Amino acid sequence: MPDFKDREKGFENKFAHDQEMQFRITARRNRLLGEWAAGLMGLTPEETDAYAKAVVQADFEEVGDEDVVRKLMGDLTAADCEIDDNAIRAKIDEKTVEARRQLIEALE
Repeated sequence: MPDFKDREKGFENKFAHDQEMQFRITARRNRLLGEWAAGLMGLTPEETDAYAKAVVQADFEEVGDEDVVRKLMGDLTAADCEIDDNAIRAKIDEKTVEARRQLIEALE
């Protein structure tokens, strides 16, 4: 019976680790998205940092990426940047890969 308990604890630990990594990847991705959008809007370095943090915070509004897409689309449209929903979603995919790579490299 101890083997079963050890195995169960191992699965719980792996699940917790995977969830933490996914959270960190998503937060890093959102920061990268904020920096990308700030570049399109021509923000200063200080404004870029604040905006990237705001994009990270926007992700806590609801489950999924729709809150981030909505924020980016609204802000970019307000700044007269020509962009569509598909371009933002493609950038989300791109920045997810980049964020995962950055975190894996940082752990090595």
